[in-house]
Amino acid sequence: MSAFLDYLDGVLYYPILIIVLLGAGLFFSFKTGFVQLRWLIQSIRVVMEKPSKEGSISSFQALMVSTASRVGTGNIVGVSTAICLGGFGALFWMWVIAIIGSATAFIESTLAQVYKRRDANGDSYGGPAYYIEHALHNKTLGAAFAISLILTYAGGFNMLAAYNLQSTFVVYGFYDKTVTPWIIGAILAVLVGYCVMGGGKRIVRITDKLVPIMGIFYVLLSIAIIFMHLDKLPGVVSAVMSDAMNFQKIFAGISGSCMMYGIKRGLYSNEAGVGSAPNAAAAADVHHPAQQGLVQMLSVFIDTVLCTSTALMCMFSGIVPTAKLAGAPYVQQATQVDFGTFGPVMITVAMILFAFTTLIGNLFYVDNCLAYLNGSKVPSASFMVKYRVIASLVIFFGAALSMSNAWAIADILMAVMCLINIPSILALSGTAIKVMKDYGQQLSEGKKPVFKASSVGLENQNLDFWK
Repeated sequence: MSAFLDYLDGVLYYPILIIVLLGAGLFFSFKTGFVQLRWLIQSIRVVMEKPSKEGSISSFQALMVSTASRVGTGNIVGVSTAICLGGFGALFWMWVIAIIGSATAFIESTLAQVYKRRDANGDSYGGPAYYIEHALHNKTLGAAFAISLILTYAGGFNMLAAYNLQSTFVVYGFYDKTVTPWIIGAILAVLVGYCVMGGGKRIVRITDKLVPIMGIFYVLLSIAIIFMHLDKLPGVVSAVMSDAMNFQKIFAGISGSCMMYGIKRGLYSNEAGVGSAPNAAAAADVHHPAQQGLVQMLSVFIDTVLCTSTALMCMFSGIVPTAKLAGAPYVQQATQVDFGTFGPVMITVAMILFAFTTLIGNLFYVDNCLAYLNGSKVPSASFMVKYRVIASLVIFFGAALSMSNAWAIADILMAVMCLINIPSILALSGTAIKVMKDYGQQLSEGKKPVFKASSVGLENQNLDFWK
């Protein structure tokens, strides 16, 4: 099984997904005039705007849901794994995939807002399955995307998050590899099951409170360590760049190179182009679709800052990365250099918060796709209870997976989502560009941007909003 998963993982990412990801990201960057750089400050401004309807999901809350999924165990364990297995240069390629991928995030989330649907309460919902069906008129492909997202987020990603969390306990004396993973998996499954039984609104409320606490706590820890070792910064940057630019080494073994691990772990961490964040973006109550595109673009930058913090913590420690340390042990040993035995405990606490918010954020996306497959209606209460029990059991079993299988399953399922979503948004990119230009024109005229479908020639489209 492991050999088969590794083979399939390798084929999907090289050369297929490398070409698709980098090609699409560069295309969107140039077509938008590098919106990720031009409007970065604007994205910070719009995130604090309040929804027009009392009780609706705000841009900030949608950002927190998507960030809950993006900012997770991948920011700690994923970065560590990339460096230990790929080398210091993996950090550079994570930066590359984040910078160009943020333009992709803008496009897909803007499209999710344009083609979002209205429910019985007047609230909105949507995502790739909906813009594939209503804009590309391909319901079969929309259903295929919805199924792939369910398998990826309720399955692969949640199993990986559970594995990553339990792996942080390896450094403690009480850890027993045959018993401890099952115990941690059971506790995590029960806690997540309790939260998701409350439905999407409860998930939004929980992530709204936990994500800022989680992010601030972890950033403060990393900043403290970075400032303790600022004298090492030039050497670390030099090591990153020299390893990243060593193309002879990269192409001698590309599947295990810093470039491949940087792209894989960067994609897993920031999710730009995967098609997950648009599900949260479509739920936001905003005045213009481009506004939420900017907000989700910002989420990619937040994720990248946290990834860089982890990488610098590890590199500044002086601990030499090895395959044996891949994952949580490398980060825990790195923090132990400055904080002694308290360092690993701090990482464990951070991982608990990261894993928990990742798990519930992932299941928010799944709820949306289950509704899509049920004719845009929430499935029956009995079905949802059964599904959430199964989702909790998946978390339970995921904690006991091997590291290689956990990562390979997540990578493969994520690749399938990308290969459906990215060609779809490429086909619809013209609409997203028109929406972006409409937003920019209203800004230049000193107006508060408000979108109407007729402004970009969509008045005859089957849109629930923006008429």
